[in-house]
Amino acid sequence: MEDLVELQHRLASTMAARGDWPADSPWVRQAVEDLPRHRFAPDRVWSWDGSRYVPADRTTDPGRWAELVYPGPDEPTITHITDGLATSSLSCQSIVVDMLDSLMVEPGHRVLELGTGAGWNAALLGARAGAGSVTSVEVDAQLAAMARGRLDSVDAGVTVEVGDGAHGRPEGAPYDRVIATYAVDEVPWAWVEQTRPGGRIVTPWGRLGHVALTVAADGRSASGWVQGLAMFMPSRGIGQGLPLHEVRSDNSLKTEGPFPRDLLPLRADLGLLFALRVLLPEVRITTETDWGVTAWLHDAASSWATLVTTADGNALAYQGGPRRLADEIDQAWQKWQNADAPGLYDFGMTRTPDQQYIWSGDKDTGPRWPTAPQSARI
Repeated sequence: MEDLVELQHRLASTMAARGDWPADSPWVRQAVEDLPRHRFAPDRVWSWDGSRYVPADRTTDPGRWAELVYPGPDEPTITHITDGLATSSLSCQSIVVDMLDSLMVEPGHRVLELGTGAGWNAALLGARAGAGSVTSVEVDAQLAAMARGRLDSVDAGVTVEVGDGAHGRPEGAPYDRVIATYAVDEVPWAWVEQTRPGGRIVTPWGRLGHVALTVAADGRSASGWVQGLAMFMPSRGIGQGLPLHEVRSDNSLKTEGPFPRDLLPLRADLGLLFALRVLLPEVRITTETDWGVTAWLHDAASSWATLVTTADGNALAYQGGPRRLADEIDQAWQKWQNADAPGLYDFGMTRTPDQQYIWSGDKDTGPRWPTAPQSARI
């Protein structure tokens, strides 16, 4: 087995070569070096073998365990399985770094974290904000206890509480910074209420992307920009729907026909992918590039489509189930183009007591993009 410190340094070097370490937040890299992810990994981690999650134990297979703890910058380490589903992880290191940079934590800030997990992110926050400044809330009492032990072992000075992150932690409000480590479809208003005016909230949204919101001076809204595009686990209790192979197995009837667009943007254009997520929140899209692009779509319930590049450079669509997902994708794609094809970082979000909406360009005058809770559609 390679030395864990060597693996840690290799991952850090890969991130440096890609430009992942934030120049405006040099403290992040120092904190990751001082508090490496392997110190917060449990003795059993998990990987997907194509049909199920299989364990790797530190005592019986230390090499495999180390590989899973130190994957590539964009790969998580699965640390907890519930009923066959991944429910907790050490997040992708590049995303952890990016979200901490987006949070703009300063020494002395009072920070609320929702979703303690293994405790690593909380430790990094504590290294910046200072002992006694960070409170972390975890819904799973067992995970909370284990994280508390790890945090105490490195003298992180973080308080771990058991509770539902959707309610925040009103006992400690107001906070300067609030960060969630799991995806929500709708930002809980409690998070805005518990953040001081001018304070910042960073959260994954809808399993695809994360946003940074600043609370208005009157405390009656929070707005901000999309910060990146990555997939996150949803909060506990949110249905994850059926995987593609189960959706396809239940719907053998299919149609075939031309698809009127070049498929490469489904692989490369982050603005398009985000817009499709907003307009069709329940539709999952995965792609693969060989000599052409293949895209697999499904709604986690009953409908699917496969888009493939043909030898002549055109595209075909195969689709099954009650919905015609290829047609829906084409229509949503056109709406994005009609709105001047905003890029990923042209999108933003506003949360008020009564509603949440996505906008592009300018939060007051730009186009608004309707959103629907993903959990309500699957």
